[in-house]
This record gives sequence, structure tokens and C-alpha cells, in this order.
Amino acid sequence: MTTTGSTSITRLMKDTQPEEFDLVILGGGTGSTVAAWTFAGEGKRVAIVDRKYIGGSCPNIACLPSKNIIHSAKVVSYFRRSKEFGIAHDGFTIHMAGVRDRKRKMVSSLNEMYMENYRQTGAEFILASGRFIAPKTIEATLPDGTMRRLRGTNVIVSTGTRAAMEAIFGLAEAEPLTHIEALELDQIPEHLLVIGGGYVGIELSQAMRRFGSKVTVIDRNQQLMSKEDEDVCATLRDLLEDESINVVLNARIKRVEGKSGKRVSVVIEQNGIKKTLSGSHLLVALGRIPNTEGLGLDLAGVELTDRGYIKVNERLQTTAPGVWAIGEVAGSPQFTHISLDDFRVVHANLTGGDRVTTGRQVPYCLFTDPELAHIGLSETEAQRQRISYRLFKIPMEANLRARTLSETRGFIKALVGIDHDRILGLTAFAVDAGEIMAAVQVAMIAGLPYTALRDAVLTHPTLVEGLISLFSSAASIQRVSEATVIPAA
Repeated sequence: MTTTGSTSITRLMKDTQPEEFDLVILGGGTGSTVAAWTFAGEGKRVAIVDRKYIGGSCPNIACLPSKNIIHSAKVVSYFRRSKEFGIAHDGFTIHMAGVRDRKRKMVSSLNEMYMENYRQTGAEFILASGRFIAPKTIEATLPDGTMRRLRGTNVIVSTGTRAAMEAIFGLAEAEPLTHIEALELDQIPEHLLVIGGGYVGIELSQAMRRFGSKVTVIDRNQQLMSKEDEDVCATLRDLLEDESINVVLNARIKRVEGKSGKRVSVVIEQNGIKKTLSGSHLLVALGRIPNTEGLGLDLAGVELTDRGYIKVNERLQTTAPGVWAIGEVAGSPQFTHISLDDFRVVHANLTGGDRVTTGRQVPYCLFTDPELAHIGLSETEAQRQRISYRLFKIPMEANLRARTLSETRGFIKALVGIDHDRILGLTAFAVDAGEIMAAVQVAMIAGLPYTALRDAVLTHPTLVEGLISLFSSAASIQRVSEATVIPAA
């Protein structure tokens, strides 16, 4: 009897011993997905645990699906402008279920591609809810309730962020849309109320307006995208208002009433006056909060910042030995391309290198139509940092390719050093602005003077060719003194 009991206990202990891996990854975002493929391809034993999405949010519910929907909306805008291009039509109908299904088809194909990469590299993808139960040890609970315990020589945390839901009276009860539900709509909202004038709010506002919704954007700040330069904010507001989107700024939300999808009202206070805005649907786009709850981080020795993000150093090491964090949960700028660069940082540091996140470029693009793209210093930042500069700025009407496309809205501007000819920053509010920005970014990476672009032989007619016109234009000198410094927001 004693022997049998001892054998049972020994077997139980053996069964609960963690499986050993070179690398265990908690959270399947872009950076961690590429990390899994790369390390596995280098011969490491790798497991990645994600509770829901193959490849994380970008290919499933965020970047790529939203741009898919936005492009459908742009096609709608071309239908409406067809006479401008000499094309007559007798009307058209938008089937939101078809728009949604096109997006779903893309997501499905991406999931298949990702899983094939897992098969080819040998990395193991585990669909499960994961949490730390000890240092460098993850317990993964699978959908059927079974559990696996995984211990890694190193562990990467990449659990991302989620849509913030502020403590506004009646907001949670109204069951508002976030970007996830908005991208799954199969009916066009009659009147969409959007709380938040940032990336998500503005992109989806324009898209839904083009599909046929009446749209109202509500923001607490004095300007949309309030951290951008004043000319950018003004042009962006003009763009939305020209498409008959109602923009309500400097608004404090007092309460929300009703149910999104049926009838919903938002009571605001604007300049001391209370107003009620009513619609059929409510979209909340108030920023992001980190996914750190319930991960057992304290059991792993991983500390958080005062804002709830995982505390990391410039090498993306956490406070726990052998545990790293990448992407948004680590407080990195909230862009997929930064998550990918975070992977590069960790990969270098785990393979004998010494790479840091400090000093890197952070390009970004708002995918409105036209797009807003930015790299390097903005005018606001230059003034705040007391950096004098030469400003080159031209309207998109000066771009001959934009004229052929009938897409002349917007402008491009660049900051160049006064004491040298290097490009400090570029902002483009233009058709395909993200592509134009990339050419300038490469020049900045190479440390080229602006004259290298001004004097380049670029293909005619292309949008990038417009950089010749930009850097050939007359520059205005902006000398920043103590009196012109803008205080931090």
C-alpha cells in the first residue's frame, strides 16, 4: 500500500513538471510572432501562448482589417466621384455584410499563412490563456480546460493593450462598440456617435461616413489629433467637415443613455453649456490600456510602471531575470512596426548583441483619405526643444502626379537644420503620404542632406518626385527663442 501511494505521488509530480523550452512567449502579437518563427528557425525550442488570435491583434482585429475596411470606403468615395472621372452610373448599393466578408476572407488567409510559418519553423503555437505561476514558468489553460506548464530559459511577454473604457456614467451599460465590433458590422449605422478624436476614431469616422452613416465625433480637446501641429489639426478638421462629419470639440461627457445599436444619447458639457447628442450607435475610441491583469506577473518578479505597463529598460529587460517584454504592454509606441523592432532589440540581446530602443525613429501614418504621415521632429516638438529650423512647405497641388489622380488635397512640409542640411522631420498630409514619407525616412537614416533629394533624378510623374519641388521651394527660417517655446501638453 505504501509503495503504491509513493508511486502515485511520484507520477503526479512528474506529470506536473513544466515542459522545458529555450523560449516561451506569452502573447502572440506581431513582434512575438516573428520572434517565435525566428528563434525556432535558429534551432531553439519555442512555444507561444495566445488566448485567441493567431498573430495577435494586427492581422485579426486592428491594423490590417481596419485598412481593409477603409479601402472599401475609399472605393465607395470613387463611385460617388465617378462623374469627375468621366464615368456615369445609375446609382449603387453598399452591402456592409459584403464589406465585412471581404475583410474576414483576408483575415482567414493571413491565419493560414501564419500557421504555415509555424509548421515550417517548428515553433509551437498554443491557443490558451496563459499566466505566470513561478519565475519563467507559464501555465496555459486550453479551451477544453486542460492545462500545460511551460518553463523557458527566457520568456517574452507581449500581451498588448485593449480599448480603454472610461468611468463615464452609463457608458458600460450602453454596450458601445470598440474598433473590434465596428469592423464586424453587417449593417450601416444610421448615426454613429464617436467618442475620441484620435487614430481609431478619425479613421473609422471617415470610413463609416463614406458608407452612408451620419457621423458625430466628440473629443475633449480643443483640436482633433491634438498633439499634431496646428496646421495639421486644422486641415484634418476641414477634411472631416467637408465630408459632412459633425465635429464636437472641447466636450466633457457627463453621461450616456440608451443602448448602442438601438438608440443612444451622449450628454456633454461644451463651453459651460449642456447638450445632448443622439444616435443609433456609439463607438468608444479613448485610447488603450495595457493587458497585464491576471498574468501572475508578481509571481514572476515582473514589476509594473505607475501607468500599469510592464517596467523595462532600454534593452527591453523586465525586473525579472530572463523575462523580456515587447510591444505595447512594455509601453512602446503603439505601432506594429515598433513591436517588430522591439523583437529585433530582444533578438540581438539574446544572441550576443547589445541593442537598445533609445534614439530610434518612430514613423507613423493615420490612414484617412488623404493620409497623414510623420517622421522625426514636428514643428511643435522643435519649438518645445528650442531647435531652430528651416521650413519647406508646399501644397499637394504642386505635385503633378497628384493632379493626374485628382488627389490634390493637403500639403507636405519638412524641417531642415539651420546649421546643417540634414532633414529633421517630415509631415505629409497627402495621397499615399506613408509611401512618400518612406523615401524621406531612408534619406534621414543615411544622414543625407536634403539637397540629395532635391537634386535626385526621380521618375516622372510619381508622388515621390514631388520631394524635388518641396526641397526646391523657398524655406522660411524659424528661429526658436525662449518666448516661442511651447509648453509640454
